[in-house]
Amino acid sequence: MTPESNFEALGLNLPPAPKPLGVYKPYLIVDNRWVYVSGHGTVQEDGSLIIGRIGQDLDVEEGKLAARQVGLAILSTLKTNLGSLNRIKRVIKVLGMVNGTTDFERHPYVINGCSELFAKVWGEENGIGVRSAVGMGTLPDNIPVEIEAMFELEEN
Repeated sequence: MTPESNFEALGLNLPPAPKPLGVYKPYLIVDNRWVYVSGHGTVQEDGSLIIGRIGQDLDVEEGKLAARQVGLAILSTLKTNLGSLNRIKRVIKVLGMVNGTTDFERHPYVINGCSELFAKVWGEENGIGVRSAVGMGTLPDNIPVEIEAMFELEEN
């Protein structure tokens, strides 16, 4: 099984690859070996964003689904710019930022929405990297989750 076939088997759809809303690159290849992906938000198939604070506007399960949606946006950026998810060898690092209420404490559970998606696409050995899951006072446009990631490319 390849990452592309694994993704297809999930029956999920990719949103459009998000365009930068500031002065940054959505992704950057370094030394033809590493792909860094800038922070992505909750872009849906229609281009709209999932909005709201977890613990106030969204419950923890809706937050986890929002994190999966961010994972889909990251996959869209990778596929759009690399041509195929098969070009990625493994997930190296995920940084998940959660827009939760001050008493919300389940940040890692929310970010599992993205991590579980990556594990299904690249398998547990290559789809699970190191990770941080942290709470933020706010996130841009009041999105519930923002995630950035680093990947290793397949050798040519």
